[in-house]
Amino acid sequence: MRLLTGLASCLLLAACNGPEAAPDACMEIALPDPARPETGMVWAPGGEVTLGSQDFFPEERPLRTEQVKGFWISRHAVTNGEFARFVEATGYVTLAERSGPEAGGGAVFGPGIQARDWSDIRTWWRFDPQASWRSPQGARSSIEGRDALPVVQIAYEDALAYARWRGHDLPSEAEWEHAARGGLEGEPYVWGGEARPGGAYMANHWQGVFPIEDSGADGHAGLAPVGCYPPNGYGLYDMAGNVWEWTTAMWDRPGFRVIKGGSFLCSDTYCHRYRPAARQPGDETFSTEHLGFRTVWRGPRPQEDATP
Repeated sequence: MRLLTGLASCLLLAACNGPEAAPDACMEIALPDPARPETGMVWAPGGEVTLGSQDFFPEERPLRTEQVKGFWISRHAVTNGEFARFVEATGYVTLAERSGPEAGGGAVFGPGIQARDWSDIRTWWRFDPQASWRSPQGARSSIEGRDALPVVQIAYEDALAYARWRGHDLPSEAEWEHAARGGLEGEPYVWGGEARPGGAYMANHWQGVFPIEDSGADGHAGLAPVGCYPPNGYGLYDMAGNVWEWTTAMWDRPGFRVIKGGSFLCSDTYCHRYRPAARQPGDETFSTEHLGFRTVWRGPRPQEDATP
């Protein structure tokens, strides 16, 4: 039952060079510095923001307006390397690594070869009791040499524990969506109005027949290192595609939070949620190989932005 509940909520959401020779990293990553909480972050100016969309899915409606104060937000999703630093410093054990009937393991993507009914998500997702942030695709997988990839198989409490270790928080939905737009209000995508401006792939998402084959035409088949695609107007990377990200916003039922941004499993024919307004429910106690997070710090704004 836990598998079906988690999959139904998290998985009905459903990479820099060529896919045959992807680099280990696409950008320099600043590891956490306890003395500088703004390490690896950029400033998102505050103001009145409009959230949602009238043009896509019912859960994105209606349009709504909120006031958001300026804040710092991670330049990219938290990486394996950054999360490893946290675990080394604290001894933290993630929910997926714990034992017991209500914990341990996570959801792993992989279509069954003999699958006949693609409407049944159990034919292309499985629960692996050995899956964790260290082994995101199950017992035979590893993050060795993958420090620059987003950490995944992270439950809500794991993301919050990391954020608090850094003196940070997880973003509200309004903060996340405002930051994702990067100053482009009212546009469907974080880069503007076209899904592929000039024919260019602007985010890591699925190309090909979902869920059978991802061609990797966008540069990656599967998860990509952070920062492989162009940043938005605020200098933020991967606010669309690659991994879904946790927010603090509650969904409309207990135990579920709003997740944002889409993932490498979002195809145009199945998901099409690699957009700032897109939102889905994430089971707080469940982890998957396409769900990660970034943090915010509500500290003082940069000196150059301060008014006299």
